[in-house]
Amino acid sequence: MEEWIPLLDIFLKSPSPETEASLWLDEASISFSSSSSSSSSSSPINRSSFVSLLKKQCEPIDQSPSPSSNKVMFIETLPNMVQSRILSFLLYDYQRFCGKDLVWLAREMLGGGKGVDFWVQRAAQNLLDTMPERKFNWISRLDLGSADEDRIVEEFDSVPDWLTEKKGGCIGAILPWLPVSCADVGSETLVVDSCNEEDLMSQGRENMEVDHREAVDDDDHEINVALQPDVHEMAVNLRAKVKSCESTSEVLALCDEIRKLCLGKGRDCLRVLALVEPWNAEDETAAVLLSNLHSGSEEEEIGWPSQILCSTVLPKFLALEKSASRVLMSAAVEFCKIHQRAGEYGLVFPMILRKEGINSFICEVIARVLKECWHLGHISAFCQKLLCGRTEERKFLLLPCHRDLISDDLTWNESLFILFQNILTHDVPLTQGSVDCLVSKVQEMAERYCKSLKFGNFLLHFISKCATMLHAHKYPLIESVKCTNSLVSLGKEGMRLNEMCSSEGLH
Repeated sequence: MEEWIPLLDIFLKSPSPETEASLWLDEASISFSSSSSSSSSSSPINRSSFVSLLKKQCEPIDQSPSPSSNKVMFIETLPNMVQSRILSFLLYDYQRFCGKDLVWLAREMLGGGKGVDFWVQRAAQNLLDTMPERKFNWISRLDLGSADEDRIVEEFDSVPDWLTEKKGGCIGAILPWLPVSCADVGSETLVVDSCNEEDLMSQGRENMEVDHREAVDDDDHEINVALQPDVHEMAVNLRAKVKSCESTSEVLALCDEIRKLCLGKGRDCLRVLALVEPWNAEDETAAVLLSNLHSGSEEEEIGWPSQILCSTVLPKFLALEKSASRVLMSAAVEFCKIHQRAGEYGLVFPMILRKEGINSFICEVIARVLKECWHLGHISAFCQKLLCGRTEERKFLLLPCHRDLISDDLTWNESLFILFQNILTHDVPLTQGSVDCLVSKVQEMAERYCKSLKFGNFLLHFISKCATMLHAHKYPLIESVKCTNSLVSLGKEGMRLNEMCSSEGLH
């Protein structure tokens, strides 16, 4: 017992006991290993033996001899402050301990109806929550040991008596205000037990992590289900007005009607906008709608503004087969200058993730929005998220009827490389992660675009602007440059690329 006194003294006096205790155990374990040959009879000093010491059963000093059920663990004989610090240390260093031992210790500290100090209880609960394996069998320690386990499970899984009686006496819906029929109340009720708890909890966490894209991925073939009949009828009438407006005053009046209809309490804006179809308006009308649908009083930055963008101009830009009209482009740029986050989620992200890949006209739109509306740091963060982020991080908003036009991943083509060339030309400070991803794509696409002048120009700008971050990719870039036969036809620019490769140590 004496060998553990220095460690207990750390937990009692140290201002940072977790790190000091970890270092002490490491040093003590090494010292014991080196001297174990001379003193083989002494007990080992390591993390496993420390947990065994904490779990050791002791007789209470202030009580007369009692049954073993009244024994306490050694850790419970220590002051409350020391207990909480020890449990915090076990949480800090839990990966170097046996998980089962830590779970058992934490459950023992919490169970049995003991009067546990608040901070000790919180530390034990934090330790238990952190451990990867969580089961419900520890509930049996809470005064439920005498109950029949099968009976408890049966009662927990069973349908309430009042609902069973109602089921036997009715034919239609059990609860008139809910779509629950009698056939739905059966024995196939989903039950969470100790066997499938982790699977169901992980599935629940996945379902909770729904981004803007998935939130609007609902069925669009019955878009009017959640709308009241009068709201649906008004939306259909507004659809006709969208196509027939001729004067600015008519469009301004239409803006007021659409805004009032969409922002009504409890209404789904996207469903209403999908019925109104503002993207079918003429470009001049759409520009006025875009400029006036947001009155400036709505506080949500990426809610209503994003919905305006994705329903008014996004479908038009996704279908571009020629340069966007000046009036529509100017309105979109002015809107995105004011609502930058909405421009990211409601316009730029969906456009760049176009399933068929962006073309040169879409590339022009995106490049202009990035250049005129966003700060260089914002563009750099966007590129990092686009190139290196997980799929769920690419949040965007669009109508369900346009979901088939968007892919979850980038479709790499010449126009996309030209877009990144424009970004580099704009002196955007790309992160090392973004540069690494671009190098990987260059390697992957070099053979496909070996004769592409656009791809060769991108390579030229890429090496010129990011030379300081390309030293780790020296040899892959050399191979990619060799594959790009178009560099020969670039004349002076090709020679410049070769010179840059040499000067930066890439040749």
